[in-house]
Amino acid sequence: STTLNMKRSARFFPIIESILKENEVPDDFKYLAVAESNLEMKASPAGARGLWQFMKGTGIEFGLEIDEQVDERLHLQKSTEAFCAKIKKDKAKFGSWMTTMAAYNMGRGGIIKVIDSQGSSNFFEMNLNEETMRYPFRVMAIKEIFEHPSEYGFIIDEDNKYAPFERRSRSIEIRESIKSLSSFARSNDMTYRELKVLNPWLRDHKLIVRTGKSYQLKVFK
Repeated sequence: STTLNMKRSARFFPIIESILKENEVPDDFKYLAVAESNLEMKASPAGARGLWQFMKGTGIEFGLEIDEQVDERLHLQKSTEAFCAKIKKDKAKFGSWMTTMAAYNMGRGGIIKVIDSQGSSNFFEMNLNEETMRYPFRVMAIKEIFEHPSEYGFIIDEDNKYAPFERRSRSIEIRESIKSLSSFARSNDMTYRELKVLNPWLRDHKLIVRTGKSYQLKVFK
């Protein structure tokens, strides 16, 4: 699992790191994506999706489009922007990056109740459930292993890491509806499967573009 996460990080971390930096969120928060999803665009049994494991309501709250044809929780750039917005909102509320990290695991409302009942917003003074108490330290452990892999027995050649999709893809702005994404894929010299891998946020076999709306689809160069 750790080896796979390290290989996947080469694909996703460059983009995540850039967005975190632009939003003045500490770089260490990229490791939350490892803790949350193992850097997989997957869904949890509870309905959370994407690298950041947003629930539907949270995704919509922070500006993501989620419906029958599009789920931007699976859009790397947009979901990371939403993640930054949430993290910054919680930091402004709690005043501490550690408490903010704990709130990401427990939920904002849960941490607020703890602060009200226990009288402190300092993570190290809180008595939380076992999972949340361990969560920030789990993220720290992931960081330690990722930054010093050989010390923990992980040796991965650079050419064995997963290359970013951006190296072999380009974006096309879509302003008109696409009735068949499979036909669209073939017209761009790629398979339907390849289109879905590059654009995991596409949920349907078509893409209806509403008036005034547009999408960026990745296709091969």
